[in-house]
Amino acid sequence: MNKLLTVVAAAGLALSFATAHAAEDAAKPKTAQQTKMATCNADAKDKKGDERKAFMKECLSAKKETQQDKMKSCNADPKAKALKGDERKAFMKECLSAKPAA
Repeated sequence: MNKLLTVVAAAGLALSFATAHAAEDAAKPKTAQQTKMATCNADAKDKKGDERKAFMKECLSAKKETQQDKMKSCNADPKAKALKGDERKAFMKECLSAKPAA
């Protein structure tokens, strides 16, 4: 009878530890890679087999455009080079805030 109580108590303790650990993991913010994986997974829901593999590989290896990259491409735009003062400022603001093409 004592052995049975010990086993039940140990199982209960292990279960409560596992539950607490799972809740702790759920409360942690996701890393950038985890977020990227979730997004790519959602986008690949209609794909199967080799097509899905290829899509996931491409999606996960895609680099996000940085603000510096955006600044370079907006500055290189011929329109930006032609504008001056407030017009250029307005163009650059719009260009830098534009969402990248998917």
